[in-house]
Amino acid sequence: MTEHAPTAHPSTDAHGSTGGDTATGAVPTTGAVTSAAAGTSAAPRPNASVSLPSGLTADQLPRHVAMIMDGNGRWARSRGLTRSDGHRAGAKAVRRVVVRCRELEIPYLTLYAFSAQNWKRPANEVSQLMALLVEFCEGERSLLTDKEIRFRVIGDKARLPEEARQAVSFLEEYTADHARMQLVLALSYGGREELVHAARRIADEVASGALRPEDITEDVVAARLWTADIPDPDVVVRSSGELRVSNFLLWQIAYAELISDRRGWPEFDAAAFDDAVTEFARRNRRFGGV
Repeated sequence: MTEHAPTAHPSTDAHGSTGGDTATGAVPTTGAVTSAAAGTSAAPRPNASVSLPSGLTADQLPRHVAMIMDGNGRWARSRGLTRSDGHRAGAKAVRRVVVRCRELEIPYLTLYAFSAQNWKRPANEVSQLMALLVEFCEGERSLLTDKEIRFRVIGDKARLPEEARQAVSFLEEYTADHARMQLVLALSYGGREELVHAARRIADEVASGALRPEDITEDVVAARLWTADIPDPDVVVRSSGELRVSNFLLWQIAYAELISDRRGWPEFDAAAFDDAVTEFARRNRRFGGV
């Protein structure tokens, strides 16, 4: 691999989120565990006409790729540009990655777009990111329709500004029947916040008598997460070389492979996505076995 390609690491429980210069996502270096993804009816595997990454077969591809989009600000700073320029370049990278994921007929792509902690950023930067979100929802509607991609959001949508909330809700409804792929944006999202939300739901059900404490299982918890009907990610990819998970899908990535790529998110393209998929295919996923 080149200097920019993902770097392999030992399988550990590790990294990645919208920590640093995110406005969309990220995770650790090539090495971790993968999640036991639930079954899904979305999209068949690629056929012979699909251009797969060199040396790979369709059955080696992940079914769910989660990405921590990190490095917009650093990418911009290194080029004498503003953080706003970096976020706009990052939005273009989203399109490239979505298109490539759809070409490979990978059914699920989750992008860490804006964390619960990102609300602490300067107000003008948050406003720019929300404006970019609206622009994305309006500008990529035809792409999602043409590619039959369903758009979904996980996170605390109630915190989004009204215009952004309406744009997101409209696009979710507009694409609700698309079944070839699901694009999931984690917005105003935090893994700990999601677990607290699920715990409160379970506590309410126990208090009302609808659920007995002894009946609480992993499946019960998973069914009350924001991702209840979405299979766990097989792989988490973080750009910009960082080794953190940054509060991203903490429950769901228990067995996900973790890959870190040194490229900043604005540099991500089909080739970078293929590098990550190829690294994933090299992993030996044992799920605790030998």
